[in-house]
Amino acid sequence: MNMEQIKKELSIQFDDDALLTQAFTHSSYVNEHQQKRLTDNERLEFLGDAVLELAVSDFLFKKYTNMKEGEMTKLRANIVCEESLYYFANILKLHKYILLGKGEERTGGRHRQALLADVFEAFLGALYLDQGMASCQQFLEKHIFPHITADAFSHGMDYKTQLQEVVQKEKGSKIEYCIVEEKGPSHAKEFKAQLLVNGKNKTIGIGRTKKEAEQKAAKSMLERLKQK
Repeated sequence: MNMEQIKKELSIQFDDDALLTQAFTHSSYVNEHQQKRLTDNERLEFLGDAVLELAVSDFLFKKYTNMKEGEMTKLRANIVCEESLYYFANILKLHKYILLGKGEERTGGRHRQALLADVFEAFLGALYLDQGMASCQQFLEKHIFPHITADAFSHGMDYKTQLQEVVQKEKGSKIEYCIVEEKGPSHAKEFKAQLLVNGKNKTIGIGRTKKEAEQKAAKSMLERLKQK
């Protein structure tokens, strides 16, 4: 991993290269290179999540001066969801820098949505520790916030609500969500949600939270209904 190239391409200053390496180190790589005594990026991901939420809150509060609290809360949730973070990670081409184990690499981990969303958060966490909140804010203002508009992020993310509106057009229609599987360690849970419309039309969604899994199942159902 070329630290100077990463700093140049992301337009950042970074004093602790080990911290920057950690931000892009997946647990699968650590497991396969135990002799290197590396640390994976999971703790940085936890910190970056909080940094991002604060930065986005500040951005929305200042940009949309007439927006109500409830609307800002919904918009923020759409901006910091996995799908959006994956979009941001692709803008920054973060997949190029990730250290992955061979197995994870073979199964397409470098371009997996959840993995890239985690890397984006871990990078922000590392930047915060190394350069402070002001640098994180500056980085987001330069690379991420220009892509954020209320129109782009306030619609299309709440798939459960959209599905409810579509299904309710037919009287007597019923939507049911059920978590059918839960696996993984406590810090990296994976949930599988099953969605039924009128007890038979079924889709599956997988996510890091029950809510995310249900949203993905709803998204799949919407796509299916649009094809009919």
